[in-house]
Amino acid sequence: MTPDQIESAVAAAMPQAVEDLRRLVAIPSVAFPGHPDEPVLAAAALTEELLRSTGLPHVRQIPVPGSFPAVYAEAPAPPGAPTVLLYAHYDVQPPGDLSLWRTHPFEPTLIDGHLFGRGAADDKSGVISHVTALRAFRGRPPVGVKVIIEGQEEYAGERLEEFVERNPELLRADAIVVADTGNPRVGDPSVTTSLRGMGGFTIEVRTLKEAVHSGQFGGPAPDALAALIRMLAALHDDNGDLRVPGLPRGAFLGTGPTEDEFRASAGVLDGVSLTGSGSIADRLWASYAITVTGLDVPTVSGAVNAVQPVARARVTVRVPPAGDPKSTLDAVITFLHQVAPWNVRIAVTDIVVGSGFLAASGGIARASLNRAMERAYGRPPRDIGAGGSIPLVSTLVRQFPAAEILLFGAEDDAAAIHAPNERVNLEELRRTATTEALFLHEYATAL
Repeated sequence: MTPDQIESAVAAAMPQAVEDLRRLVAIPSVAFPGHPDEPVLAAAALTEELLRSTGLPHVRQIPVPGSFPAVYAEAPAPPGAPTVLLYAHYDVQPPGDLSLWRTHPFEPTLIDGHLFGRGAADDKSGVISHVTALRAFRGRPPVGVKVIIEGQEEYAGERLEEFVERNPELLRADAIVVADTGNPRVGDPSVTTSLRGMGGFTIEVRTLKEAVHSGQFGGPAPDALAALIRMLAALHDDNGDLRVPGLPRGAFLGTGPTEDEFRASAGVLDGVSLTGSGSIADRLWASYAITVTGLDVPTVSGAVNAVQPVARARVTVRVPPAGDPKSTLDAVITFLHQVAPWNVRIAVTDIVVGSGFLAASGGIARASLNRAMERAYGRPPRDIGAGGSIPLVSTLVRQFPAAEILLFGAEDDAAAIHAPNERVNLEELRRTATTEALFLHEYATAL
């Protein structure tokens, strides 16, 4: 196929791609504890169906111990051609507070060229990008193709890491496309060359056998919620910089968004200050960050006049690409013990970690991607960092050090991933699928 034919094939496939994305987004495939397994398994089944529709000869679900199945597909390489591994995930973040959504998170809604719904961008757009790019070749891609779509990246991505370490030949490839990132803005072609690592844990504070009346016992009775609030507040100074020893600020060598651009994409309210020191790129892509992502405490509507005996928080830590997530979590947990008041009892559970990523200098695959992306977008891409984490990437680097790893996708900074009103721009989805299909063609002819 010629590049013109590839572009035309992707464009012709877009109505089906949008319909397939709507079907996938409608499935509430939240792979977190406490959520039902059936929708996650339904998303795996639909992902398998979609990959079969590309014409790839080998498609199946593969059990992942302790997790949900991965969907795997493969087409052998033509003689002399390289092999490309394509990655995405079909699970999604929980929707959170439904009252903050303008449309229902699992009723995908098309508004002004955007499809709204949980997972529309992160990362079901990645699944559909792969499917649409592969459909352009009608089952005969110009390179060898392997596809791995996992089912629990958002909560416990390290499960697939362990699977890869035990089954390296299944995923061995010359180049690896990770479709779980995106551009700073719609139409601004970018390749993600660094990822922060991450860690997370749940911390529980206990002070009393049970709740007691705040009038009868309040004052001397230690309040577990007040203790936890003090501990969490101690993590940052008044400027928003971290107070945890051993977690210094980093520096990102490339360019990042301006403060105005960041405020707009993050939706920071007028007059509210940004937190931390250094450039926006330094803070986003090269420094540690700690976020309290959940609290188990009485709700305001259900509050009673009582001193709380127990309080819990979920804490997430982002780690610079070269940092060690485990030692970082150790430092944060040690610090929380040190600042805990009143000799409260502390328990830390549900620890997860994932390493960061820093791309090596570009090779043949990156040059091929640059040409493909320039044709799809009308201008060459630039390098960016990402503050998020993709647990599998660091494992792929260790397992396949000779493979080039390329991160790009249909998300953008305004896509509201992990937040209410997540959406994907459908023109960006088309450009991403076009880029991927053109890359497979360029890479095949470059060697």
